[in-house]
Amino acid sequence: MASFSANVLKSTPVLFVDQVEPCAAFWRERFGFRATIEVPGKSGAAYVQLEAGAVELMYQSFESLEAESAELRAAARAGKSFLYVEVPDVRAALAACAGLPLVKAMNDTFYGAREFTLRDPGGHVVTFAQQGAAAPLS
Repeated sequence: MASFSANVLKSTPVLFVDQVEPCAAFWRERFGFRATIEVPGKSGAAYVQLEAGAVELMYQSFESLEAESAELRAAARAGKSFLYVEVPDVRAALAACAGLPLVKAMNDTFYGAREFTLRDPGGHVVTFAQQGAAAPLS
């Protein structure tokens, strides 16, 4: 069987949410992402594509799935996603998230990363990590 993986150009998470705007604002205002595509919906944005360097995220409203199959709508509502975001300075990322409740406080992992975890405005779990930064938290 031939491998298809050589033909994959990139992978971008599509995160389904009740409201697109607060999620887009989270990434724009705190991490400097820019919206490259914005699609209006019936009651707010239906879709936004955000980019920062080589990183791309997409948020889509549940409402925009009305015309899709019942199976796809159910899959979108089935659960939240988890994102692992590697950053060069995890303390700066934590400062950018000031005022947001953390799911897990800053910690050092057994695999040598320092990281913290929160929920984005859409409820998705996001871990910000700096590889090789594990050292005593002082």
